[in-house]
Amino acid sequence: MPVLESISRPEVVLQGISASQGIAYGQIFVYLQSDLEVPEYRVDEAAWAAERARFEQALVATRRQVQKIMTEVEKNLGEEEARIFDAHLLVLEDQALITETLREFEKTRANIETCFNKVAGRYIAAFEEIDDEYLRERGGDIRDVAQRVLANLLGHTGQRLIQLADKRVVVANDISPSDAAGLDRSSALAIVTDSGSKTSHAVIVARSMKIPAVVGLRDLTTRVQAGDSILVDGYEGAVILNPSESTLFRYGRIQREKRTREQKLLEANRLPAVTLDGVPIVLRANVEKAEEAELVKEYNADGVGLFRTEFLYLGAGEAPTEEDQYASYRALAEALAPRSVTIRTLDLGGDKPIASQSHLFPKENNPFLGYRAIRFCLDHLVLFKEQLRAILRASAHGRVQLMYPMISGSEEMRRANAVLEECRAELSAAGVAFDPDMPVGSMIEVPSAAMSADLLARECDFFSVGTNDLIQYLMAIDRVNDRIAHLYEPTHPAVLRTLRHIVVEAHRARIKVSVCGEMAGDPNYTALLIGLGVDELSMTPPLIPAARYVVRNLKLTDAKQLAQTALAMESPSAIHDLCARFAEERMRA
Repeated sequence: MPVLESISRPEVVLQGISASQGIAYGQIFVYLQSDLEVPEYRVDEAAWAAERARFEQALVATRRQVQKIMTEVEKNLGEEEARIFDAHLLVLEDQALITETLREFEKTRANIETCFNKVAGRYIAAFEEIDDEYLRERGGDIRDVAQRVLANLLGHTGQRLIQLADKRVVVANDISPSDAAGLDRSSALAIVTDSGSKTSHAVIVARSMKIPAVVGLRDLTTRVQAGDSILVDGYEGAVILNPSESTLFRYGRIQREKRTREQKLLEANRLPAVTLDGVPIVLRANVEKAEEAELVKEYNADGVGLFRTEFLYLGAGEAPTEEDQYASYRALAEALAPRSVTIRTLDLGGDKPIASQSHLFPKENNPFLGYRAIRFCLDHLVLFKEQLRAILRASAHGRVQLMYPMISGSEEMRRANAVLEECRAELSAAGVAFDPDMPVGSMIEVPSAAMSADLLARECDFFSVGTNDLIQYLMAIDRVNDRIAHLYEPTHPAVLRTLRHIVVEAHRARIKVSVCGEMAGDPNYTALLIGLGVDELSMTPPLIPAARYVVRNLKLTDAKQLAQTALAMESPSAIHDLCARFAEERMRA
């Protein structure tokens, strides 16, 4: 890492969100994305047909552009990364979006750019209100495609990041997926953005390119100029402006240590996840698409602990048919057999509406506590039964498990299972094959479910703890609210005691407990969760190597002692530090 000869400006350290690991140092290239200005005017009747044709031509042109990007990404990065842009093609083929645009044109007779911009804006706004970070970021895909369609309608070309010359750290207000795909790996040293999240497709592309990335810096683009010096720490989410010589020297050493550790983790990831005293720990993967089966295999996961089915609904704009769902679930089950696949039923409603069916979702003051998930499904039995039948049918082709989200207690679980029984009877009567012994479990993410775990366990084959929502609800903290997000503490005594209670009651009923929230993927908490008695951990596939390494370098007896010590402590920060030290000692082994 180069060292500056002189420092004329003070060093400034800023904290963002780690999005793609790595360390980079260099000069800044400021890239400011802005929405296109769309002129509004009325279209004369004589030009109505031409206006519709112009819209169709813009869609066709955009489709060609996206397909060209996909081809380049597949050639340079691989097939899996190219599939990111499947979502873009789905937007362009979304009949609801197209039909609503034409309906807006029929109603207002405003130019087609204005109509499309208004309709696309409604879709984007619906996604931005979603609580789930991954799904919220899919609004970025719609925005990216919409800007391309508008650019084609307006005849704009615009500046793209593909024009980046020399080696630079890209500092932007945001980066679209197609811009990220156009980055030259030899020129882009790192990516830093004001907005965005670690689940955005732009960040996924950056990870595939092994480009360090930090997001969520808020106003960095207004504080820097092209040519300023910057150091990006993609491991810790730190950004350092005008780094000093001592800082550069320190990070040079850190970079060498990190590379050595990463290689060590990847080598160990080929080995079984077994503790030093011979106890096997199940490590599964969280996925959103059937195509991610290869990623599950690549990271040697024991199967899928959470398949989020919302992507099938939100990505398509309209609800998929039973056959569409069956094909997706079956593909994943077959690809991973004999490893198990746990499919979570639809977690839509309230903060996750299907834009084209917004009439199903009433406007709510607090959608996170509102009409969503199992509450929505039990009110829309046609849609719910289509999904349940699709999952049951897929169970004939592999080891499938089913679980319901946001269950509040045993009564709700019995209601959901009664609907499942109806679906079993319907398939049996039709002579359709399914696994009659398919395990059925409940997500534990509502405090009432956690507190009545003994009652709920009687209705379940397993529990899966969604720590993201459970912590949010336990502590009355909106984790996406910048003002109070710092109060979101996984090591709060209330959280640990609740987790321990869930495990005790589950094991008393002889059922297993999995954790599939963000806690499961943090190596600082691996030993703590195992020590609390959690049977399985499920996480984003790239996080598995670190968890596996910790597992292979601890004794279950030591993990249990760590958990007992943590349960006796009062300070969340002190508990976190205790767990972090324990993890670091194992990572150094």
